[in-house]
Amino acid sequence: MGNKSSSNKIFTRPRIAAILSLIFMGVGQLYNRQIFKGICFIILEVYLLIFWTVPFQWAMWGLTTLGETPQQRTGFDISQGDHSIFLMIEGIIFLICFLLLLWFYYLNIRDAYKVAKKVEKGIQPNSAKKMFKNIWENGFPYLLITPSVLFTSFLTVLPLIFGILIAFTNYSAPNHIPPRHLVDWVGFDTFIALFQMKSWSTTFYGVFSWTIIWAILATITTFFLGLIYAVLLNQTKIRFRNFWRGIFILPWAIPQFVSILIMRNIFNGQFGPINKYLMDIGIIDQAIPWLSDPILAKLTLVLVNMWFGFPFWMVLMSGVMTGIDKELYEAAEVDGATKFQQFKKITIPLIMFSTAPLAIMQFAGNFNNFNLIYLMTEGGPVNSSYNYAGSTDILISWIYKLTLDNSQFAVASVVSILIFIVIAIFSIWNFRRTRAFKEEDMMS
Repeated sequence: MGNKSSSNKIFTRPRIAAILSLIFMGVGQLYNRQIFKGICFIILEVYLLIFWTVPFQWAMWGLTTLGETPQQRTGFDISQGDHSIFLMIEGIIFLICFLLLLWFYYLNIRDAYKVAKKVEKGIQPNSAKKMFKNIWENGFPYLLITPSVLFTSFLTVLPLIFGILIAFTNYSAPNHIPPRHLVDWVGFDTFIALFQMKSWSTTFYGVFSWTIIWAILATITTFFLGLIYAVLLNQTKIRFRNFWRGIFILPWAIPQFVSILIMRNIFNGQFGPINKYLMDIGIIDQAIPWLSDPILAKLTLVLVNMWFGFPFWMVLMSGVMTGIDKELYEAAEVDGATKFQQFKKITIPLIMFSTAPLAIMQFAGNFNNFNLIYLMTEGGPVNSSYNYAGSTDILISWIYKLTLDNSQFAVASVVSILIFIVIAIFSIWNFRRTRAFKEEDMMS
């Protein structure tokens, strides 16, 4: 009797329905007497098994091997062979489809289990008509987000996985560029070469250190310059404050692409107007190499970035200071606090509370500030110690040169992964330390 009772507990109706749907999609629905739904699921799985089993096996073979037959030329006849990159992309597509199918298969098992639970309680399963009505009334939001899930899977997830997988191959010129040559899986060899092989490690450490310095300087200088102008324009003694705000915001309003090209000509060492004016008034005897000297080029980039970046912080901080309760300053004056003490104890903390998360985001943006670096200096001047990089190249501009100019895709992919890791760790760590995040966490 005891064995029979325990057996009944194991093989309950919901579990039987779930097991049947696990064995073959739709059978659990037939067991629950949902004939139409069960037949639809069965037809879907039969279609997939008949028409997609062989293509799926071929795609997985291509993804794991990246091809076995390179392109061959016999006279004027060309035998194309296997294209490793196409095989990788096809394999990723089928892999994503397979994962979506597994998720759908899980929903089929879950549906069979839940319906059997209702039947066990005496609730009749929905007919086909009621099922469609229920989908329309309760599942309409899911129908709307389904296209977004599909687009995200193939337009965002697919390129992301592809970019990561390239880092574990030897996809680079001149010996591993399809279709003439095959690409092979090499594991972490490219990562090791980037850190240990001198020809690569010297470039990586040099570019990486300048990227960190650039991101810090570009963020701090614009932040505090914006703060200075915001404080000045917030003084009641300043006349025509709106006019000055309008003047100072112009660098931010003009398209940056145009402004950078203008700045590049202004700082040109041969015919730039800055050198010309300085020489005309006798301050210098020869042209200053603003963009051809490594140190001066980096300094010039920081100065130009200050010009572009400070208006954003000026406007933002002006808005924050306008919203500060004047009674706080009045109470501080009554307590004998000086203007500097009021600024230090009231203004700065409230500004930092509102702007710290944005400063972190701007640091991440400066870390990948391709436009300014490339349009201003193209990564130059030349550095003979670097591979495919100049003295002012940051990681993102180095990636551009590695891929589009020199076809070093594997190394570029590794650098991209490292950029993501650095920015993610820095952003998460700093976001969690901000007062805004802590107070929001406490409220939740």
